[in-house]
Amino acid sequence: MFGTKIAVSNLSLTVRRGEVFGFLGPNGAGKSTSIKMLLGLVKPSSGQAFVLGVPSDDIDVRAKIGFLPEDFRFYTWLTASELLKLHGRLCGMPASLLRERVPALLDLVGLSPHREKRLRDFSKGMLQRIGLAQALIHEPELIFLDEPTSGLDPMGRRLVRDVIRVQRDRGATVFLNSHILSEIEITCDRVVFIKEGEVVASRDLRAFPDAEVGVVARARNLSAQTVAGLSQWSTSARLDGERLTLTTHSTSVLPDILRYLTASGSDIFEFTPQRLSLEDLFLKIMGEDRGL
Repeated sequence: MFGTKIAVSNLSLTVRRGEVFGFLGPNGAGKSTSIKMLLGLVKPSSGQAFVLGVPSDDIDVRAKIGFLPEDFRFYTWLTASELLKLHGRLCGMPASLLRERVPALLDLVGLSPHREKRLRDFSKGMLQRIGLAQALIHEPELIFLDEPTSGLDPMGRRLVRDVIRVQRDRGATVFLNSHILSEIEITCDRVVFIKEGEVVASRDLRAFPDAEVGVVARARNLSAQTVAGLSQWSTSARLDGERLTLTTHSTSVLPDILRYLTASGSDIFEFTPQRLSLEDLFLKIMGEDRGL
């Protein structure tokens, strides 16, 4: 709660170990506040959160967490190498390990040529990448990334995707909050949608090929009564002249829909399944009047 405003209410979610988890919702939905509560930076007025199996306010568990906040501020007089050494020392890493770890991380985020450049001379995208590196310096088990690609060009976003996959492959869990839904769709294993502080839906992105699917059909002699009959298979159906658009929960019902339309006397000359993008799904769940 912030004053009289409830930021997060009845939030219930589980993140599996070793997955890349997407946390989605419109502005003001409570995403960043939820992350801060999980990190112990904000204390909830009620409820309980566990991180890596222990209460989120446990001091020791924070040594196993990496965090890139949305609005980060680094010491601009430090070089890239110095920043990573500082964060490594704060994590209790020995100097011998940092001598190996710092160059490896700078290479991972594409900043090796700039290792001795001061952060005041970094572009926004370079700062985003050094911020990602500091979150990974101690090889954390759990990594919170709040808008990690917001200042990056397409090449930078691809680099971040590759880095996230490397972390998943070594067994880390990544908790990702981003407004760039195309990045979430490519990167994440599973997502939840949060609205006004509550989880309203979840999706396993790996199951999408046989999950929510849209269809665009063009047909003559298609009556409103026939369209209404599609409700037995479709979650939504709309007819605009000869163009029919509909949504189903599974590709397995598509043959039934096509047989039904043909049997109704309609002349079908186009029937194209289209997997709903994450953006389409977001707008459907949140309502198209809600901004990202």
